[in-house]
Amino acid sequence: MKRMSNGSLDNGALNRRRFLYTVFGAYAMSAPLGFVSMQLAGSTSRSLTKEQRDKMTPSQVIDELKKGNERFRTGKMAPRDYLAEQRSSAAGQYPAAVVLGCLDSRVPVEVLFDAGIGDTFTGRVAGNVINDDMLGSMEFGCAASGAKVVVVLGHTACGAVKGAIDDVVLGNLTGLLARIKPAVSATKFDGEKSSKNATYVDAVARTNVLLGLAEIRRRSPILEELETKGTIKIAGAMYDLSTGAVEFVG
Repeated sequence: MKRMSNGSLDNGALNRRRFLYTVFGAYAMSAPLGFVSMQLAGSTSRSLTKEQRDKMTPSQVIDELKKGNERFRTGKMAPRDYLAEQRSSAAGQYPAAVVLGCLDSRVPVEVLFDAGIGDTFTGRVAGNVINDDMLGSMEFGCAASGAKVVVVLGHTACGAVKGAIDDVVLGNLTGLLARIKPAVSATKFDGEKSSKNATYVDAVARTNVLLGLAEIRRRSPILEELETKGTIKIAGAMYDLSTGAVEFVG
């Protein structure tokens, strides 16, 4: 800041100082208490703490995911210090959600929910299919580690869904696509049922998410009981590649 000869701040410096105080102060006051640790005015960014996570209800966790996606799709993502988050989470992790997403490179879970290191458990497999390993991981995340939400995240224009529709046969991929085929037969759709019909592909992807939720509840008594008690929520979501928006379903 520029000082006058008598040691006082000039008017321009004072005005800039007041402006920065007002902006950063207002932003910090309005910052959510969940996934976002604001890196403002030189403060240190931290990963989600146990105290923060445990204070949140499952519904509040979902709300934080929605808010994070809103920040992402509107280009207002929170400033982060990933090294600080790495350091703060090195001794322990307290994620609030377990998210099962697709392998698709365009669907990076932490980015589209504007979450940081230590905020979510993330599993990814083509077609976001449910298998024993994913169920075990979800049980670890919720029953052992305290996460409040399980999200099965599908997306538009899913290549795995297209492969299931087309009955693709290719090594180990064949067995994976077989897990998606029940969604193909279960999707009610008026129109061309083809992998070239984007609307149909997205309808099957949505059905695949909903069937995945039912499969989690059916095949994991642990997660079903936690949901019945209200300890966790099991939710589905669809990510739109063209808009960046996540819609929760099911």
